[in-house]
Amino acid sequence: MEQKLFLIGLATGAYWYALRETINHPRLKKPKAAAAFHAVFGGLAAFIIMLLLAVSMESRGTSGAPYSTPAGQAALWIAAVAGALGWNFFSALKKPEAARAASLKGDLEWAETISSAMLLASVVMFFLFQAFRIPSGSMRVTLLEGDHLFINKIVYGIRAPFVKKRVAEFKKIQRGDVIVFRFPSESADDMQCGGSQYGRDFIKRVIGLPGDVIALKDGKVSVNGSPLSGETYAQYTDNARLAGPKLKDAAEYQKRWAERDLGRTFGEGIRDNFGPVTVPQGAYFAMGDNRDHSCDSRFWGPVPEENIKGRAWFIYWPPSRINSVK
Repeated sequence: MEQKLFLIGLATGAYWYALRETINHPRLKKPKAAAAFHAVFGGLAAFIIMLLLAVSMESRGTSGAPYSTPAGQAALWIAAVAGALGWNFFSALKKPEAARAASLKGDLEWAETISSAMLLASVVMFFLFQAFRIPSGSMRVTLLEGDHLFINKIVYGIRAPFVKKRVAEFKKIQRGDVIVFRFPSESADDMQCGGSQYGRDFIKRVIGLPGDVIALKDGKVSVNGSPLSGETYAQYTDNARLAGPKLKDAAEYQKRWAERDLGRTFGEGIRDNFGPVTVPQGAYFAMGDNRDHSCDSRFWGPVPEENIKGRAWFIYWPPSRINSVK
């Protein structure tokens, strides 16, 4: 999201600069030239509105029929932007010259405001903190559906824009940290947790660090052969424990887990009896606190460090839930 805001800020800034440099040029007194500049601003505004609408729908876990496929989303975006371009162009053509000039001055002011706001927001979201809404019950009772919280994005270091490396590290990711990360999927066709999770943000708790050996027996976690102690946050709501698949080849089990294939193959069967698997270097094993109702690293594999956005900081809404996240 922050990269999209940055690019929108740059695009709007470029429009502002171009309009500022040409607003007094004689050519902009011609109806079609002035209408074209006004139409471009309308298209940018429509694009920004569609982006905010898409992010809002995704954060609430809702999607109408038109948003059910990438093609449907693209069609809506094209229709909205094209409609705004056409409407602003032809409406500006009908205005008298003084009204068109006033519209361009208004566009100039709005473009400067929007560009500054988008660039500032992108910097804050990329380097410092970001708001996040809990979409499901996988972290109950630590976090409830509908909780709004802030993510501390600088705690693990500064990430350079548009690259996967951190140029500074202030604190290492530790076992027990509640992290927000981009779902580790490289394609929208990768079906996990009942659908495509491509591009979505997940929130889970770090259970395994790089090199750790993780296993579950009857729902209880062990790390490097020892039961994981101090899991006061873990919740179990099902009385029955699932037996799990019988795979004797440990290397094949590790390979299928690392390739994110166990959940697609065995589904809920690996919920309670899982592993052992070794967490790859540069990756982490993450689980939801609501152990019987969480689609997590058991099912779709390790979380690459480069996907981690930051640590859950504190709940700010609703007021009755204001607290730090532990």
